[in-house]
Amino acid sequence: MAKTNAANERIKRDYFRYLKDALGRDEATIDRVAKSLARFEDSTRRRDFRKFHREQAIAFKQKLAEARSARTDARLSKATVLATLRDLKAFFAWASREPGYKSHIAYCDADYFTLAERDTAIARARREKTVPSPEQVRHVLDTMPAGTPLDRRDRALIAFTAITAARVNALASFRLGNVDMAKSMVAHDARTVNTKFGKTFPTYFMPVVEGAQDIVADWVRELREDHLFAPTDPLFPATAMGVGEDGGFQPTGLARHNWASTGPIRDAFRRAFERAGLPYFNPHSFRDMAVRHAMTLDLGPEEMKAWSQNLGHSDVLTTFTSYGQVPTHRQAELIRGAGAVKGVAGKLVSAVNPAFVAQVLAALQTLPSEEAG
Repeated sequence: MAKTNAANERIKRDYFRYLKDALGRDEATIDRVAKSLARFEDSTRRRDFRKFHREQAIAFKQKLAEARSARTDARLSKATVLATLRDLKAFFAWASREPGYKSHIAYCDADYFTLAERDTAIARARREKTVPSPEQVRHVLDTMPAGTPLDRRDRALIAFTAITAARVNALASFRLGNVDMAKSMVAHDARTVNTKFGKTFPTYFMPVVEGAQDIVADWVRELREDHLFAPTDPLFPATAMGVGEDGGFQPTGLARHNWASTGPIRDAFRRAFERAGLPYFNPHSFRDMAVRHAMTLDLGPEEMKAWSQNLGHSDVLTTFTSYGQVPTHRQAELIRGAGAVKGVAGKLVSAVNPAFVAQVLAALQTLPSEEAG
């Protein structure tokens, strides 16, 4: 059996071009779709897409329910199954309209990739996130080595993430010139920084982890004064590799270019938390940490809006719905203490902007009842 089907490869290439140029999807999305299509082709032994039938979709769903992750050997999560089926449904719906395929594929057959309502609800259920505390991150920074430029780069990387909550793709692409230490800010400039949705916005350093900004300041100073880095050079350079005495490749210092992927950043976080004797927290969890910290500061509406803008959110409700989940233990504390504020309810209402309250309540009403609860 051939490893690829030439006709399938051609139609997939056309579809990926459609996703990129017509719908504006990014490379990460297209890679995920490619993996979903590969899973389906494995199940049909590379059968021509023009021979697609609803029975193939039904059989594939059954196989996917039993499939296991190659990395963990655990059953695929409902979220992964849902995403895979959604990708396939969209592809075959599109193919059913394409010349050479629309006479072979029934548009409605793509609907057979729909996941059962119960499993869909499970896949979309919001679960409590594991988020580091500022104290844990401070402990990680204290235990990280700082003997070499590579050590100091990794420590500054984590400190910088703690005060900016920057996304991992942005971290991999920041340049030294994006940072303004005098203004305590970094510019998410979409012309040079890989930002989500190509947004451009300033992020001012957030006082979340004590001492983190000092570590960043020292790193920026080292890059400029000791390594003579220019504004166009990377803020977090990739590792330069060279040939060691044993003839093998080994790290030799800082390169003059950014990391080509986000893998080294995640690896640096993993090493740092393991060294500190703590469970691994990925870079994105620092965004949750920043919002949870803000929620403990008793901020007013204008202050919370500023915090939201700092994360690149156009709407403060995005900050609340995406990162504002109250931890279970804190939820219990708030519920138990609710009775204590009965007598001052009127005072509390008058202290909060009514329009802001109405906006939050209206947004909550749009959430599915299971999530809102």
